[in-house]
Amino acid sequence: MTMSKARILIVDDDPDLLRLLTYRLEGADYTVESADSAERALARLSVAIPQVVITDLRMSGMDGMALFENIHKSNPALPVIILTAHGTIPDAVAATQRGVFGYLTKPFDSKDLLQLVEKAVSLSGGRTDKVNGEADWRVEIITRSLAVESILGKAKLVAGSDASVLVRGESGTGKDLLARAIHKASPRAAKPFVAINCGAIPEQLLESELFGHMRGSFTGAARDYKGLFQSAEGGTVFLDEIGDMPLPLQVKLLRVLQDKEIRPIGTTQTIPVDVRIISATHRNLEEAIKAGSFREDLYYRLNVVSFALPALSERREDIPVLATHFLNQLVSRYKKPLNGFASEAMEILVKSAWPGNVRELYNVVEQAVALSTTSIITPALVDSAMRGQSAELSSFESARSEFERDYLAKLLKITGGNVTQAAKLAKRNRTEFYKLLQRHHLDPKLFKAL
Repeated sequence: MTMSKARILIVDDDPDLLRLLTYRLEGADYTVESADSAERALARLSVAIPQVVITDLRMSGMDGMALFENIHKSNPALPVIILTAHGTIPDAVAATQRGVFGYLTKPFDSKDLLQLVEKAVSLSGGRTDKVNGEADWRVEIITRSLAVESILGKAKLVAGSDASVLVRGESGTGKDLLARAIHKASPRAAKPFVAINCGAIPEQLLESELFGHMRGSFTGAARDYKGLFQSAEGGTVFLDEIGDMPLPLQVKLLRVLQDKEIRPIGTTQTIPVDVRIISATHRNLEEAIKAGSFREDLYYRLNVVSFALPALSERREDIPVLATHFLNQLVSRYKKPLNGFASEAMEILVKSAWPGNVRELYNVVEQAVALSTTSIITPALVDSAMRGQSAELSSFESARSEFERDYLAKLLKITGGNVTQAAKLAKRNRTEFYKLLQRHHLDPKLFKAL
């Protein structure tokens, strides 16, 4: 007897065959999803895993074997059935020796199809993954990693409380995405999520950004300014790179956590705040405590619940689905008719070191898409993009540009768009400051209304 409502994903670039397969399987009480290419199938697999995948062997773009190899790397227990023409039976037989569950020759017999699918479903355990509805809170996190899934399960439990959370992990592992997911799963989801990178803002500006200031409290403070804690009232404050926060501000942050109130610069009055704190760092805070650069009492306040995100090299099963997800995003942005990755190109991605983690993977895929002239991402394109990524100067320039833009915007925010006062704060002459604003496409007028 068939397992009721087990989910089957069928993949074929022939719409007639897709319709026929859907009709046969739905008639046997299966839930059927279809994709007209291997690339779209991988995108679906990044959202939810079916019990069985049925794919044609010969398709334009990525073929059935390349799709199987991608699936097998991420989900080795997921049964894949291949449809093949008589002329390619030897290829299908060889595929079964590499782990494909089985094959059917076209035109297939419906009875044979249903028997093979029923057997595959029984071996897959009839397991159904979470699908969107209940997983909206984590929709930005693309993963097939059991380690990451375990973290997400615990994060969902923690989200219901107001406990402070510390997220550890190398740069580029997605600490900000986990923080946002916890916020979305929390009772505070309808309130603001406000993030700040503690290492990207000069100390004299960071205090103002966090706690606000009163007009005239320092040179250039042309108006009262609400800090991020007040802006996030009722919601979540995400303190990224908390390990880079200067010691004097650590003392003030500790006071906020203890007393649940802030004191803007230039006033003796305190303001009560109701926020949840999530912090993140790529640093070893225990070592920083020993070195005297991080307060132990603040550490214990922030580290009520801790999550350690694995490096991408420790979750290689995510590389195919992440790369395909990024490709699908970038294809529409660059308006290029790309059908996916050559299997050798995907192999390079899966085997690479990824010191920059998911962020580096995204950059590599973007460069490959931008430079592509064919309908598929080739190994040469991936090689070229990865050499570009390893160049420190490129990443440094990108980081400097991002810092400059954020820094200039904060100066304009503090001074209400007054370029003369902002230039004085930056210790730059007015003409040079204007050139910097033009380089980053920042219009001072937009800041006057804030």
